[in-house]
Amino acid sequence: MSDSGLERYAAVFNAAEINSTFYRPHRRSTYERWAASVPADFAFAVKLPRTITHEARLIAAEAPLARFLEETDGLGKKRGPILIQLPPSLAFEPAIATDFFALLRDRTANDAACEPRHRSWFAREADELLARYRVARVAADPAPTPGADQPGGWLGLRYSRWHGSPQMYRSAYDAGDIERLATELRRIAADGWAIFDNTMTGAATLNALSLREAIGDPLP
Repeated sequence: MSDSGLERYAAVFNAAEINSTFYRPHRRSTYERWAASVPADFAFAVKLPRTITHEARLIAAEAPLARFLEETDGLGKKRGPILIQLPPSLAFEPAIATDFFALLRDRTANDAACEPRHRSWFAREADELLARYRVARVAADPAPTPGADQPGGWLGLRYSRWHGSPQMYRSAYDAGDIERLATELRRIAADGWAIFDNTMTGAATLNALSLREAIGDPLP
């Protein structure tokens, strides 16, 4: 997104998820420029690089995590939750998870949300570990495994990612789906993030606008 496009977006919405960080690094100056392009109450969620989640699989993450945090520090107070999306093949290993999330908490106090896709992450032990390190478990749609559509882990943050259903990344959600999400968000006392990832056909923006209207947040 260009800086002018970001400014137009930020005139309507108050948050964005930076997905490009998953694929490649950006200069700190780029984040500083983005932060300067949006209002004071705007926040960016930043997605952890796949070099950490998919290649290193959360092991020996000290150097790439330090680089990621130093670069995204350019967002200043506008850096919101750190999103940790895990591959479907990555099972919950208590020792590895403990080492990684302890490292994360040692390096930053930012909120964090984890989107696991292996069923082992939805057991009580994994849920308690995430809560201990103040990491919310993403409520995802469609759910890759039973229970994945419900929040878990640390409940001080509610982070929903709706990827599109029945076709992931393409399908738009209907009015009933939007009202269901709006009802869930109105009910929670935690900080709430709702991200539409069905971007391939432009449905994400329309769904986000509909959600704002359903929640009762008037458009500017």
